[in-house]
Amino acid sequence: MTETLTHPTTSLAVGDDVADLLFRAARTTSQWTDAPVSDEQLAAAWDLAKFGPTAMNTLPLRVLVVRSTEAKARLVAHMGDGNKPKVEAAPVSLVLAADPAFHQHLDTLFPAYPGMKDQLEPAADVREQMARNNALIQAGYVIVGLRAAGLAAGPMNGMDFDGVDGEFFASSGWKSFLVINVGHADGEGSPYPRGPRLSFDQVAEVL
Repeated sequence: MTETLTHPTTSLAVGDDVADLLFRAARTTSQWTDAPVSDEQLAAAWDLAKFGPTAMNTLPLRVLVVRSTEAKARLVAHMGDGNKPKVEAAPVSLVLAADPAFHQHLDTLFPAYPGMKDQLEPAADVREQMARNNALIQAGYVIVGLRAAGLAAGPMNGMDFDGVDGEFFASSGWKSFLVINVGHADGEGSPYPRGPRLSFDQVAEVL
């Protein structure tokens, strides 16, 4: 059964159809159709997500696209028991990771401060924290980008992160923090009704 959406009076700059697609009607998905997910769709999602702001335009998020049966089996081995069948069922799973060596790209990404790459080179702890904080922000952009590309997303983090890193990122040094299952939702994509949300007045303090 498709839920009925309510559209309160807002000051949105986009139409209700866009707001519904990206937020109101979109669900965390665990039930999929057989429709394939193309690399072109994933690239289109990234081509939106990459414009979301990060500190100094660092863009530390890295994405491993897990599609083949062999790669899925390697990933499933490191997922929590409740998440194993979700990875197995999804057409594609994305492993999101933070790259502590993001500073290597700063001469291109942040030319306004040409010395920043060298300044961050010896500061491994600072880079690792910056990479994680900004990659977490980018994960939200990716989910919205996937929805804009007509795809559904099922993010989850019940996994052995060290195991995933050893399995896939031993040479790159990337640090995994999230898996997003991706595909086309079967119906609403979830057997559960949408949970309630908190209102602006409940979460915001205006000074």
